[in-house]
Amino acid sequence: MKTTIEQLEDKILVILEGELDTAAAEEVDKTLKPLYNTNGKDVIIDCTKLEYIASSGLRILISILKGAKTGGSKVVLKNLNDDIKNVFRLTGFISLFELE
Repeated sequence: MKTTIEQLEDKILVILEGELDTAAAEEVDKTLKPLYNTNGKDVIIDCTKLEYIASSGLRILISILKGAKTGGSKVVLKNLNDDIKNVFRLTGFISLFELE
């Protein structure tokens, strides 16, 4: 699993690549933990190369969302493949995030 964070002028871009399964979740959580407080910046999460997400990965994204909302910003998920979009639908999380 590869996680890249880019600080843009008024946004934070996160690129997720690979499988966000239980084995990868601990390392991804450590990498993304600073995003639990976004200081008012919107977070864009590019999922173009994300192949799979487990419940532990969903928890990480929800933690980022909670922090963003507290700071008055939003989290946008981009380029979800159909399988991952279906996971969000089945869990009811699809209505919590903005999708592009």
